[in-house]
Amino acid sequence: MIRRLSQARERGIPEATVARLPLYLRALNGMAERGLATVSSEDLAVAAGVNSAKLRKDLSHLGSYGTRGVGYDVEYLIYQISRELGLTQDWAVAIVGVGNLGRALANYGGFVSRGFRVAALLDADPEVVGDRIAGLNVEHIDELETVIRRRGVSIVVLATPAAAAQQVADRVVAAGITSILNFAPVVLSVPEGVDIRKVDLSIELQILAFHEQRKTDRMTGGPAMAEEWPEAVDL
Repeated sequence: MIRRLSQARERGIPEATVARLPLYLRALNGMAERGLATVSSEDLAVAAGVNSAKLRKDLSHLGSYGTRGVGYDVEYLIYQISRELGLTQDWAVAIVGVGNLGRALANYGGFVSRGFRVAALLDADPEVVGDRIAGLNVEHIDELETVIRRRGVSIVVLATPAAAAQQVADRVVAAGITSILNFAPVVLSVPEGVDIRKVDLSIELQILAFHEQRKTDRMTGGPAMAEEWPEAVDL
């Protein structure tokens, strides 16, 4: 999928648009499950959490303009977006790092329905290697390159400790992987042509904490002013 997103950008689809396509697809899948055949741009925009003008512009990049007075055909738009995201084919995924997060990802049932198949689990801990999780045996990290080749892995998910992430990233890139989803709390250095998507839950929580603090400040009259701060103590 990440490689397909790079191709979309090369064809002139803005990165911001590419980032919103999964939101539209999720909303459309929900509508299809409810039996809706068509949807207006306004209703789809509300379901996806964007404004309708932005949605129409995004979908125009796919060559989809809808029908005046009718809207968009739900099933066809699902196909168009799925094709653009590369979800009309099967993507083999390897998860490296089978701690609590890696196990949760391995057991997540939503990947298959979205075009992703967890093909391998790898870890360095001898006590974890050999465990069977979600129908797969955890293999030793020493077998990384062999596993990538034999299982036809296209995307690697890193759920390792921060200290190990760069070394593992170097190995998967050397093995030919150009798409990495990184959950490790570290910025990775990779060659040009390798796409990385970073997921940092702690950063997302800090952003939410910021908004919660702003709400509290509004309720209590604002944050403490400089003159209210305690005096600095000379050490």
